[in-house]
Amino acid sequence: MGSVGTLLATVLLLFELVMVARMVLDWVALPAGGGHGWSSRARALTHRLTEPVIAPVRRVLRPVRIGSVSLDLAFTAVFVAVLILRSIALSL
Repeated sequence: MGSVGTLLATVLLLFELVMVARMVLDWVALPAGGGHGWSSRARALTHRLTEPVIAPVRRVLRPVRIGSVSLDLAFTAVFVAVLILRSIALSL
């Protein structure tokens, strides 16, 4: 495996971990008003790091409403794309 593939796979792994952290922090109930604890700062950081990638995809894949729940297809599509790209980078 070449150094470029290794570097790209590492960057994609870090992005994947930030996306997992975003998913967990979005599922965790935050206090009313958002609070100013570590969780709200961590949530803001994960959104700041991942939103530039997810937002353009969200314009094409709109969230799907299922009753009172909204399923973000853009997040899912980006997450799957990162997994696929990382496996390709590892094979370089």
